[in-house]
Amino acid sequence: MNEMRDQAGQPADSTRRAALTTLFASVLAIGVGYAAAFSRGGTPPWAPWLLAVGIPIALGAIMVLGAARGQRGIGPLKIPFAFVVATLAIGFGAALALPGSEGPLSRLWLGLPLRAAIIIYGVGLLPIVVLPIAYALTFETQTLSAEDVERVRALARERNAAGHRDQPTR
Repeated sequence: MNEMRDQAGQPADSTRRAALTTLFASVLAIGVGYAAAFSRGGTPPWAPWLLAVGIPIALGAIMVLGAARGQRGIGPLKIPFAFVVATLAIGFGAALALPGSEGPLSRLWLGLPLRAAIIIYGVGLLPIVVLPIAYALTFETQTLSAEDVERVRALARERNAAGHRDQPTR
């Protein structure tokens, strides 16, 4: 089997590569959405949708980059990460899709107009509840093992030793 290798000769990390590609595409979508706001004819109707989709996907890609552990990927965090990205995208999309008809007599949802309630409670609070619980439940399997920590320390010692040799003497 012909698998890709990184610069150190290790098997390539497909999870990180996919997350970086996704992050690049989503940041590009966000940039196009913002740039469209400077159109001569006003902001096109599709521009906010690029932001509503691009921002959650960019955040999801960043979470994956932070949680990926080599060939193991992100393991059981797939489900909470997908939930958070979907919650953000649906929340932003719902806020955009609702008609702009709020007024002083509009019904309030936990003290807020519907659009604001979706953003505050759905986009703002729900991920804050889900992610810490997911990280707590997967802490033992997703954090660095003692062997990983020792490998990092050994690499640091090697780099320090090599760095001192490469430094010119004064």
